[in-house]
Amino acid sequence: MRLKQLVTLALLLCAVFPVFSQEQPGLYPGEQFDIFIPGRTGPRLVPGSDPLPRSFRRLALGMSLDELKAALAEDGLFEFRGDRDVSFLPAREENLVETTGLSFIRRAFFQLREGQVFIMAFSLDTQRMDHYSVFTSLVKKYGEPASLNPHESVWEDGDTRVSLERPLTVKYIDMAVFNQIIDESRAEETREVFLRQGFLNEF
Repeated sequence: MRLKQLVTLALLLCAVFPVFSQEQPGLYPGEQFDIFIPGRTGPRLVPGSDPLPRSFRRLALGMSLDELKAALAEDGLFEFRGDRDVSFLPAREENLVETTGLSFIRRAFFQLREGQVFIMAFSLDTQRMDHYSVFTSLVKKYGEPASLNPHESVWEDGDTRVSLERPLTVKYIDMAVFNQIIDESRAEETREVFLRQGFLNEF
């Protein structure tokens, strides 16, 4: 597999599956163990619950890089250092913004594609906030999660995916962009298989 495909696959896996700590906490009472792979599914919210958020404070999915930098610079919850916190991912021609936070937020990550934010992740300070408090707050606002396992809770409505990952990270994903990346990755993989078979047929 070529380097570009390996990088693409690694980034996609990081977006879907959290990086777990060595601790493997048990389930809360009433939790179920299941596996959920995001895809083109129908609405998964409980009727009467709030729509899934696409923003946190003044930070939102779909923002441009300039809008994101301005919002981070104006928000006292982040220690944003400007362009020093912005990097470029050449394999995918995407930008990654990583900055430290204050108070309840330890670090924040933003991934942009075609100049727009499609992933936001906020790693919270486990000394000041706990998983159960965040989980119950999300359930109260958005209903029971579509998927629940020892490592993450997932809410999805087809357009947006919100997940609470252990030990304590809240992640927002724009599913339209994410699905597009998956389709492109599959198309590239199919093309590579076709070229490989064509080469083998030459012998």
